[in-house]
Amino acid sequence: MSESVKSKNRGLSLGTRKFLTNNVVTILFVLVGLGGLKVSGLSIPFFLDDIINRVARNGFMVLALIIPVLAGLGLNFAVVLGAMAGQTAIIMATHWGFGGIGGILLCVVLSFPFAYVMGLLTGKLLNKTRGKEMITTLILGFFANGIYQLVYLILIGTIIPMNNEVLVLSSGVGLRTTIDLTDGLKFGLDNVVKIPLTLFSVLAGAAAAAGAVIQYLVRRRRPLGGKARLNWMVAGLVFGIASMVWGVYQMLNQSMFSFLRVPAVTFAVIVLLCWFIHYFTKTKLGQDMRTVGQDSHVADVAGIATDKIRVTAMIMSTVLAAWGQIIFLQNMGTFSTYGSHENVGMFAIASLLIGGASVAKATISQALIGTVLFHTMFIVSPLAGRVLFGDAQLGEFFRSFVAYGIIGLSLALHSWKKRMQGKLK
Repeated sequence: MSESVKSKNRGLSLGTRKFLTNNVVTILFVLVGLGGLKVSGLSIPFFLDDIINRVARNGFMVLALIIPVLAGLGLNFAVVLGAMAGQTAIIMATHWGFGGIGGILLCVVLSFPFAYVMGLLTGKLLNKTRGKEMITTLILGFFANGIYQLVYLILIGTIIPMNNEVLVLSSGVGLRTTIDLTDGLKFGLDNVVKIPLTLFSVLAGAAAAAGAVIQYLVRRRRPLGGKARLNWMVAGLVFGIASMVWGVYQMLNQSMFSFLRVPAVTFAVIVLLCWFIHYFTKTKLGQDMRTVGQDSHVADVAGIATDKIRVTAMIMSTVLAAWGQIIFLQNMGTFSTYGSHENVGMFAIASLLIGGASVAKATISQALIGTVLFHTMFIVSPLAGRVLFGDAQLGEFFRSFVAYGIIGLSLALHSWKKRMQGKLK
């Protein structure tokens, strides 16, 4: 009896250690985020309002990173090329005077060919630099930025005609450093439908609970796919019921949360992308990408065109990144012509890593959790830094330190986690 108890305790300890090593990055930043929120003194409604807007404008871009990871291309710093394609479409739509949801849809269409070509060329380049994909995409982003600067600083007004006093510099050559979207594309997607946070909570909770119940009913005569799938069903049901109860309670009491608004269409687009990625991984192409990502040699032996699969993954990621940048900029309402795209890759990858992803594995839940945690840090770090150091400027430096330090720390922790997992096997 004592031996069985000891064995059980050892198993429990091993399970706990595995959980901690598998989620060490996420756990660390949850604790840091909660500590920063407490130190900063931010009110919960203000924090929720800010985090809702940040997730709405950044979630799509982070999700665009999942497919390259699935195909074994690692963390795609070349999403900056997709961001440039999105900005090019926005500049064109703004020049022609389009705005609102029609302007957003036009940008989606216009950005596609630019992003497609960039993704195609990037994919072909990565096939020549196997094993060095991340550093290649990072350097490629800098190279593409140089071409982007050349086009919009020199070629606009000389080789490319553009007669627009609002966009073009007074000299007639080059675009202005800042473009205002206030009377055009600003909130073109966000303002289609905005609903109270409490109602959104009820609707999201009902959808989550219904999804869990439907999944159970559909699969009750089939294997559930293991304990993990059952846990997700239970989690979805619990989350759904809790969200509905909270939303109804806040509505009945006319609390401060009732005045917060959620861009429902923007979140619907993000959910649609999550659904697409989920079901895409179950298709023949998705399974081929997974095989290539796990072992390209085995994929070659199985008759899979690995080069073509890798190019397809890069094209998809670049196109999604272009659309993600359109969503981001319409929410911001203004953008720096020569700077808005520069940190796109860094911030999106940092979000993905914080969620628990790695260079070899990334999921939808990790992307969404990481987006929330990363932007929680972005919200609380300046105020927390000001409280701790007594200087507002130091608070801003603290924000930059957190933003860029996260990637290095996360990669170091993931390397440590990999070694720990090897020891536990």
